[in-house]
Amino acid sequence: MPSVAAVIKNEQGEILFQYPGGEYWSLLAGAIEPGETSEKSVVREVWEETGLKVQVKKQKGVFGGERFRHIYPNGDQVEYIVVVFECEITSGKLKSIDGESLKLQYFSFSEKPTLAIPYPDSIFL
Repeated sequence: MPSVAAVIKNEQGEILFQYPGGEYWSLLAGAIEPGETSEKSVVREVWEETGLKVQVKKQKGVFGGERFRHIYPNGDQVEYIVVVFECEITSGKLKSIDGESLKLQYFSFSEKPTLAIPYPDSIFL
């Protein structure tokens, strides 16, 4: 499943994560819709999940394969190919628009929560 994810930091360098329920947190992420570029997709996903408008600063990497297999609480399984972008907030107020995020919180790198997808540490630096 082609997907995107965003690494967004606040002025203190903390990283924004979402808690969708269950035992894991995640980056702001979602599927690329038909006809959508990966850059437009990450901007849309961030807005839907946080109410924040962002601009893409740079691509941090493309990841996939067996390590990126995920089983949702409802039992659905997917194997992701994820394009990760570093994004910068341009406007907006932090709040879930689509209801997928039960909690949105910034964490320092050393205190980041356990994630559903095993992104390499290098994307956060």
